[in-house]
Amino acid sequence: MTKNQTTGRTGQETDALIALLDLADHLPGAAELRARSYELLGLAPRAAVADVGCGSGRAAAELAGLGARAIGVDPDERMIDVAAGRWPAAEFRVAEAYALPFADGELHGYRAEKVYHVLDDPARAVAEARRVLAPGGRIVLLGQDWDTIVIDSGDAALTRRIVHARADLVTSPRVVRGTRNLLLDAGFTDVTVEVHTSVVTDATLVAVLADLAGMARSAGAVSAAEAEGWLAEQRERARAGRLFLALPLFVTAATR
Repeated sequence: MTKNQTTGRTGQETDALIALLDLADHLPGAAELRARSYELLGLAPRAAVADVGCGSGRAAAELAGLGARAIGVDPDERMIDVAAGRWPAAEFRVAEAYALPFADGELHGYRAEKVYHVLDDPARAVAEARRVLAPGGRIVLLGQDWDTIVIDSGDAALTRRIVHARADLVTSPRVVRGTRNLLLDAGFTDVTVEVHTSVVTDATLVAVLADLAGMARSAGAVSAAEAEGWLAEQRERARAGRLFLALPLFVTAATR
């Protein structure tokens, strides 16, 4: 099966990711968090803003609906095709975070959500963000710390192993801890950090828990029996209305 040469994903893998992103878009507090990120951008009408790593395009479309000249950017051609089909009011382009298709100082806003953890050089992406932003432009970065997923379980030690093993498979799993300093090092000012926690207590994220357990097993951190037993407990918790998962999301904003 053909893979995207930039992302390394097949079309089937991209479709699976789109389904996961759609799920995340409807988690408790997700819409409010997106709205907060738009507020932090502080855009005037028709101001140019890029949503970098736009995925299936919802944020770019919402920004366009607020009156911005929104451009969604993603390195995955399949993602861009889906986004353009879903949200014709926004503009979408294929490009990487390291090489954005904008002139120096062209943008008034730069937004990236759940993107920097997949980058092998976040500082390079921040430098590129600074290049394309005009003086006074705003940058807003949203992301999770992959070591900080809170899951209730009867086996806390096994849960820690699963969470940390999954985190170690991510390119930059703890980048949000350093994002404030990355922005300061690049010369941004007025840097602020907020944390917004999404809490799930039903079966919505059982598929995500299955991914956690499966990836930890693939990495050799847990046995097949441990992964299956842990996931069975989580499914039973979900069936009984006793599941608990909390996901802190960090929002870092600054001025060019």
